Amino acid sequence: MNIGEVAARSGLPAKTIRYYEEVGLVRSEREPNGYRHFSESDLHKICFLGRARSLGFSIEECRSLLGLYEGDGRTRADIECAAKEHIREIDRKTESLKAMKDALSRALGG
Repeated sequence: MNIGEVAARSGLPAKTIRYYEEVGLVRSEREPNGYRHFSESDLHKICFLGRARSLGFSIEECRSLLGLYEGDGRTRADIECAAKEHIREIDRKTESLKAMKDALSRALGG
């Protein structure tokens, strides 16, 4: 699929997808006419990246998460350790968001 289709299906702007490609998070195949071509697997990665970024993960954290997703040659123990750390980080962010929500609710008198 072309970048327009990926943008529509992922909900991300084409500019963001090009940026992810520029920083090496995703790779597209090039058609003979020079247009980008993305696979269904690429679309899943792009959607995953969009969710991770919207939750506040940095580009480098996303790179690490993708490494887990793609099985980047690390041992099972290394992957498990990294995954657990990412889960702890998600839990910290969840607690921070809940605290912010509670503070805003109190400010509104609720």
